[in-house]
Amino acid sequence: MNRALPDVQLRVPTDEDAFAWHRVFDDPEVMEFHGGAAAELSVYEELTARQRRHDAERGFCLWTMTDTDGDVIGFTGAQPWPHAWGPAGEIEIGWRLGRAHWGRGYATAAALATVERVRAAGVRSVVAMVDSRNERSVAVTRRLGMEPAETFTVPGDPRTGLCFRLVL
Repeated sequence: MNRALPDVQLRVPTDEDAFAWHRVFDDPEVMEFHGGAAAELSVYEELTARQRRHDAERGFCLWTMTDTDGDVIGFTGAQPWPHAWGPAGEIEIGWRLGRAHWGRGYATAAALATVERVRAAGVRSVVAMVDSRNERSVAVTRRLGMEPAETFTVPGDPRTGLCFRLVL
């Protein structure tokens, strides 16, 4: 990436961030590679609560991303891979942005900050699981210097997941 990356702030999600995430991600394009439909508010309420626990216990979580005006634009961060298939037991980094913020470098800037934060927390390596059709997220993994490692078929779904790895 040749342009300067935007400033992005990361914070542990608050109760209010559940509402912001619900609003920002209520877009079929945003959710295309995450089941296709927006989740109910209760899903984000549980997710933000879980992330606060992760941060308290591990020193990292899925953080709320804000722009320079303090507006919530998405999330980024790390958490243990939650499924029995795929890279079970590994720490996955990820990001999700509201549609209005795509193509500006926010995902890359936030993912780079995530890598530094999980490294500081003592994590030795991370993975990123990306839907093989999600060219934007594949591009972010490349900007991070991640290497393609494995390909997985999502159980009960024809989608293919690509696993990228980065040694910290």
